[in-house]
Amino acid sequence: MEKIRLRKLGLSNLNWLQKHPELKVQKEQEISQALFNDPCWKNAETVAITKPLAFEFDTHILLNRGWQEGKQMLMPITGKNRVLTFHIVTPETIFEKTRFGVEEPQDASVVSDKTIDLIVVPGIVFTHEGFRIGFGGGFYDRFLKHYQGETCSLVFSEQIQENWQVESFDMPVKRLFIS
Repeated sequence: MEKIRLRKLGLSNLNWLQKHPELKVQKEQEISQALFNDPCWKNAETVAITKPLAFEFDTHILLNRGWQEGKQMLMPITGKNRVLTFHIVTPETIFEKTRFGVEEPQDASVVSDKTIDLIVVPGIVFTHEGFRIGFGGGFYDRFLKHYQGETCSLVFSEQIQENWQVESFDMPVKRLFIS
């Protein structure tokens, strides 16, 4: 119940930020610059991101920068049994909206999780320790349980909520970039 309430609060905060586009863009630029200057980005040859919803961090910034830098860029597809697989995306990739309202790549090559250097993990609510509340499907927690590479999240300060109970299946990200 607590996560349901916090998810609603997080979504409300993100919707508020979306109504203040100048502030949202400023925060996205600050967070992006911090990420681009960090070794987790600089050393990554393969980076996984999600296609954003309107109120989320605009990951197109990362997508375009990654392509400019010659990185292999990936996006997830949600499969049966709540399993994520990551697929190569290019400027020519065609996307299709899922039942969750998220756009996923179509006809894209799957990549082994062992070859992914950095996963930029989405979320709605975060603690400073890297624990997160997403949309409630558990896709990323299941994937991160066995993933050994670098993880980070791009977080607006409006998404930070410290007072909630982390559960045994919650998997933290290693780094947060916050503005």
